[in-house]
Amino acid sequence: MAVKIRLQRGGKKKQPIYRIVAADSRYKRDGRFLERLGQYNPGTDPVTITLKEARVMYWLGVGAIPTDTVKNLLSRKGILLKWTLKKKGKDEATINMEFEKWSAMQSLKLEKEIAKKTRRKAVKKKASAPAAKEAPAA
Repeated sequence: MAVKIRLQRGGKKKQPIYRIVAADSRYKRDGRFLERLGQYNPGTDPVTITLKEARVMYWLGVGAIPTDTVKNLLSRKGILLKWTLKKKGKDEATINMEFEKWSAMQSLKLEKEIAKKTRRKAVKKKASAPAAKEAPAA
């Protein structure tokens, strides 16, 4: 039995919410599953990802293969980092230290991204303001 960690679609039409599940690869996408591991909601800003980290680590440990999308979600939450360090034989203190470094870098990256978005909005407002003033005068 090949176990995959994959997404299971739910939610309303045009408003998807995905469950992250461990399922036999022969099961249908939205069919039977072995265990529910979390949830992914792309409709919120920022996207919401909730996971049972211990259970995800267990399934990775017994050989479950995450799909590409789930691998990206696990990477975003730092679980793949912890998993690779654990596979390399690092102790718990080293894993936690590396995760803290990674976490700090992610928060800086997020702050830069937010600042970039606010600058873009300010530039768009400045560019659209003169055009709006000129149109009624002509």
